[in-house]
Amino acid sequence: MVDPSLHNEDLAPVPPEKRTWRTGNIAALWVGMAICVPTYTLASERVAGGMSAWQSVLVIALANLIVLLPLMANGHPGTKYGIPFPVLVRASFGVRGAQIPAVLRALVACGWFGIQCWFGGLGLWATASALAPSVSVPDVTILGADLAPLIWFFVFWLINVYFIWNGMESIKWLETLSAPFLLLCGAALLVWAISEGGSVSALMSQPATKPLSETFAVALTSGVSFWATLALNIPDFSRYARSQRDQAIGQAIAMPTTMTVFAFIGVITTAATVVVFGKAIAYPDQLVTKFGNPLVVGISMLGLALATLSTNIAANVVSPANDFANLAPARITYRTGGLITAVIGVLICPWLILKSAGNYIFIWLVGYGVLLGPIGAIMIVDYFVLRRRELVVDDLYRRGGQYEYAGGINPRALIAFGLGVAPCLPGFLVAASGAAPSTVPAFFNHLYTWAWFVSSSVSAAAYYALMRRRV
Repeated sequence: MVDPSLHNEDLAPVPPEKRTWRTGNIAALWVGMAICVPTYTLASERVAGGMSAWQSVLVIALANLIVLLPLMANGHPGTKYGIPFPVLVRASFGVRGAQIPAVLRALVACGWFGIQCWFGGLGLWATASALAPSVSVPDVTILGADLAPLIWFFVFWLINVYFIWNGMESIKWLETLSAPFLLLCGAALLVWAISEGGSVSALMSQPATKPLSETFAVALTSGVSFWATLALNIPDFSRYARSQRDQAIGQAIAMPTTMTVFAFIGVITTAATVVVFGKAIAYPDQLVTKFGNPLVVGISMLGLALATLSTNIAANVVSPANDFANLAPARITYRTGGLITAVIGVLICPWLILKSAGNYIFIWLVGYGVLLGPIGAIMIVDYFVLRRRELVVDDLYRRGGQYEYAGGINPRALIAFGLGVAPCLPGFLVAASGAAPSTVPAFFNHLYTWAWFVSSSVSAAAYYALMRRRV
């Protein structure tokens, strides 16, 4: 019998007749999510960190090919059984223990939600400043943020709340509509960079300023961690796919290609700004305001806002909405969970995360990879290796079934998770506190640069060892 504390309409399996997403819808989803300001700046910030332009783009391509594997793997049970991430993770962590990985994933999404709203608000602010330069806002700082961008942050936040209120079908419509427009905007940036800055080879000729051995690990790990979030909750989307072929091919053709191409556009456009304006302009909202023509500025900023909106709604609302609903299905719906996400996204003060590239890449991206990598690894080992892709769906929604473990919690999953996190924790604490690297043995700092790989591998091996005679 279904337990109401584990079930509501939003968490229930999607029936076959409602699994309508085709390959094109899944691909459009990834185009909409991948074309965003963080993708644009990810590669250019790696160049600033000492990599050459080509090294930066190629390492992002490699990172996305790596993270594609867990994306496709965890997408499989979503499509096969129609279940979302917080329900799927009950198979490995227990029907109650699943709340721990679900809440961790939700909190990371809340942080990303706030970051994307900040980027979107900056885009709107840049547009308003270009179209109405005579309008001024008092020079006031609130919680470390200037008043003008803070106002536009909340305007963009309200637009996001509209799509949260209107649910999954509005997201499908948004992603499908925005994908071709976003590709056109990316192509326009590339054309501008080549026409104004010179040939592709000249623009991409920026040499490395540090040995690859010093920059590769952090660049690869942060690139993989970028989508370690979706590698967990991809079932929230793949549950709507018509077939495994649709979810797998849709992801494979769109995710790594779009990420690599847009990272390439980010690097080449930033290089062109050095030629045209005499300094590097790494953020597209700052770049388009230099064009002068109000119509061009307006269309460009519309593209930026749409890119940020489509990424934010799909990547940073769907999962935490379901995850928070999982805490109390009888009282928290998808809509309520989405609104909780939006509120926490403000309380996190995302402008503080973005205060420096070090905060963003070495603490934020690499840091949450330490937490999410082990969860994804445990899910994959449980589903593919131990259970051979067979789940008892009814037991995922009731107490006393085979996913009850000990009081609804699988202690072996928690032990495996803890073992994966532990080796990377000293390095993270040094990075987050700003302490001298010598505070801990150099070995731990080195491990932290490979955080996602280390934590995922240790947890996968530990979970298999602990559970192989239990399933």
